[in-house]
Amino acid sequence: MTDTTELLKSVSAELAKASSEFSKKAEDALAEAKKAGNLSAETKNAVDELATKFNSLSEAEKQLKAQLGEMEQEFARLPAQASGQSRETLGGTIIKSEALKAFAASVEGNKRLSIPVSAALLSGDVPAGVVEPQRIPGIDVSPKQRLFIRDLIAPGKTGSPAIFWVQQTGFTNAAKAVAEGTAKPYSGITFTPKITGVSTIAHLFKASKQILDDFAQLGSTIDIEMRYGLKYVEEQEILFADGTGVHLHGIVPQASVYDPAFEVDHQSGIDDLRLAMLQCQLARLPSSGHVLHFMDWAKIELTKDTLGRYILANPLGLAGPVLWGLPVVATEAVGFEGKFLTGAFQTGAQLFDREDANVVISTENADDFEKNMITIRCEERLALVVKRPEAFVYGPFTAPEPAGG
Repeated sequence: MTDTTELLKSVSAELAKASSEFSKKAEDALAEAKKAGNLSAETKNAVDELATKFNSLSEAEKQLKAQLGEMEQEFARLPAQASGQSRETLGGTIIKSEALKAFAASVEGNKRLSIPVSAALLSGDVPAGVVEPQRIPGIDVSPKQRLFIRDLIAPGKTGSPAIFWVQQTGFTNAAKAVAEGTAKPYSGITFTPKITGVSTIAHLFKASKQILDDFAQLGSTIDIEMRYGLKYVEEQEILFADGTGVHLHGIVPQASVYDPAFEVDHQSGIDDLRLAMLQCQLARLPSSGHVLHFMDWAKIELTKDTLGRYILANPLGLAGPVLWGLPVVATEAVGFEGKFLTGAFQTGAQLFDREDANVVISTENADDFEKNMITIRCEERLALVVKRPEAFVYGPFTAPEPAGG
């Protein structure tokens, strides 16, 4: 643990140095672009190199912090390790519940079963059990896992129905060198109090009572279908919701409009995302990730040079969705095609979980009793706080130049 701590200190120091150099070089580049009308290849390469170094150090620092946290937790759990218990998935927790076993053995009328599940929206393995093919063939196939926008945003917890917070809405820097005995200038910082309510995301599905006899199927259904369904709608809310009624106030409606500091020859989507990173850097809020549509990410991954070689990586050795050293979340969100969102997700926004995903099973909903059916409900309660709207840049990708242009 000591070696990891020392390494983290070293990386953090290098990151602070790289951030300072990156900010200065970005400002110099902007001044050069405004003065000359374009940016020299030497300056552009220097800025790009600093950006890649900064992002690599940021990712290294984040991984080291996570590793150190895990080591500390493991140390704290040492006395209990002899039990050999492993972490349960959402479905696994439910199907092993003694209350559920009793409920399945004797389904009675006018009876409900509530099973709280901690950290239900964290990624987990699909339960090991599978449905016998002769009973229900061809189901319970896990969908392809991917990053969600939740994975980029700083997590939080709350025990209240609303979050009270203070947003910085303006800063005027009047600092300067002053002579001895003269008055010092005043800088101005503007704050605005905000209240963000907790929203509920939920859905239900029907099933025959016999599903309770097939615990593996029930666990798989909850782990995959219901949890994925919550995540899918949650992502729509985090991105686009306008804050009216019971909806979250999403990032896109509050983000800054994409306004590149200068133009690049033969500008492409890769350049757009780099210029959006620069826009965030000039706002003193370095980006930590990109969000774009599956179609646009595929176009970027398929970009080739004049010799027909892929620019990003070898197709046989792709290590994951990463661009300019930052993670990429490829979304299915309707209306996002042709657009992108880049920003400082860790510092500019925070997601507060009021109630983790929980499951309630009932036989007393509508005509369930007479039809021998059950109703299963899965829901969560959460709030989204966008602390620094200027930390996010949203806009359309630059249209590609026509052939021969």
